[in-house]
Amino acid sequence: MCVVQKPHASPGCIPDQCTMSEVTEATWKSLVLGVDSLVLVEFWAPWCGPCRVIHPVIDEIAKEYAGKLICYKLNTDQSPSVATEYGIRSIPTVMIFKNGEKKEAIIGAVPKTTLTTAIDKYL
Repeated sequence: MCVVQKPHASPGCIPDQCTMSEVTEATWKSLVLGVDSLVLVEFWAPWCGPCRVIHPVIDEIAKEYAGKLICYKLNTDQSPSVATEYGIRSIPTVMIFKNGEKKEAIIGAVPKTTLTTAIDKYL
């Protein structure tokens, strides 16, 4: 787990195979809060080592739950106001939203089953 205020330690960490879309402060309301769907958002930063571990896991989940779940990632360095609004103090943090309402937050690079169990509760 990384502390959000930690200084940059390394360059970007998104593996080439990841296909999740990026959400930003500018697109947050329309893509996350303004949809009647189940949405997963990973809060991350390029310098966060554990984020590199969870990126491919969430990418797998995005593919497996296609049509049932929308997955985004939010760079906390580039969109700090959203991270602050949701009380993000450690990354990675994964939040699940349903119909624009925050349902659950999972902190840390957790096993895939932890994420899928949380997702399945809201499908």
